[in-house]
Amino acid sequence: MENVLRPLIVVGGSVVLTLLVGWAVDRLLRRADARHSETPLWGLLRRCRLPLQVVLCTALFRGLYAQARVAENHAAAIGRVLTLVLIGSTAWLVIRIAAAIVESSYARYAAARRDPARVRRVRTQVTLIQRVVSAIVGVVAAASMLLTFPAMRTAGASLLASAGILGIVAGIAAQSTLGNLFAGLQIAFGDMVRLGDTVVVDGEWGTVDEITLTFLTVRTWDERRITMPVSYFTSKPFENWSRGGAQMTGTVFFHLDHRAPVHAMREKLADIVRDCPAWDGRAWGLDVTDTTPTTMEVRALVTAKDPDDIWTVRVTVRERLIQWLTEEHPYALPRITTAQASLPPTIPHQVRTPASPSTDGAAPRKGRG
Repeated sequence: MENVLRPLIVVGGSVVLTLLVGWAVDRLLRRADARHSETPLWGLLRRCRLPLQVVLCTALFRGLYAQARVAENHAAAIGRVLTLVLIGSTAWLVIRIAAAIVESSYARYAAARRDPARVRRVRTQVTLIQRVVSAIVGVVAAASMLLTFPAMRTAGASLLASAGILGIVAGIAAQSTLGNLFAGLQIAFGDMVRLGDTVVVDGEWGTVDEITLTFLTVRTWDERRITMPVSYFTSKPFENWSRGGAQMTGTVFFHLDHRAPVHAMREKLADIVRDCPAWDGRAWGLDVTDTTPTTMEVRALVTAKDPDDIWTVRVTVRERLIQWLTEEHPYALPRITTAQASLPPTIPHQVRTPASPSTDGAAPRKGRG
């Protein structure tokens, strides 16, 4: 009877104690979140309930396993498995706590600031910091798991002795990966590109959707995702439309007949931008910028508060001006001349006075006066 009750008491008591502690911690965090609504930290820490319960339950099993007297022939193997689970769950808990602290700090900073560029910069930095912390905790946890095996502890001295050679070999083999890693840190703290920035890379226009330590994802206007190594942004030029402010100036070009009513087009453009909600009211204009033998180039200039709105203003101006020209001034649209070319006017020949005939056919000489 004792062989049955002892394991049930140990296992059942550990599970019940774990559930009670998890429930109590969750209640305390919920009350703290209700009292301090200005910070999301306590609400974010509630996500740590599951890894906390796993850590507590595994630690209780690991400490009370000898008292349960279950599978004593495999005590060493079960103890090692529990140790591995305890290390892994502890790393999980640390990563969750670090993520909660980082997200809480960013949320408070974003609420206190009104500069979108600074907010995107801090967001990029905290995201990469969180990834670095997760990677460090994962490496430490994996190394701790390996050191629980006697064979790994025995080989520790030889591994340390050959660490220099292995480091050189690994550095040469992972040169590209290490370059991307340092490029990611340079992007995060050098403020070159941030999450949410509008960029143009390799002729593609899009928004920075994700930044990791090794790659960067750009979401294009048609919902495609372009994944590029972060080293691209530190070694090649690219356009960052969000750098120095989101306000933008856009242009729309028209190729029209020389008879196009430029003054009337200018007045129509003023009406169009006033009716367009995406126009920010800063500036507009219309000018003739170039001519060819058959057409002239007319440029409409408009402004907007960000790249998305400038796209809306440009397509609106282009569509409504072309519609207006088609309906009101169709002669202004470019056309191909198919009429027969006119001949140049005839130049009359100069009338020459014939010379007086002489006996020898030569012109008469004037006498001396």
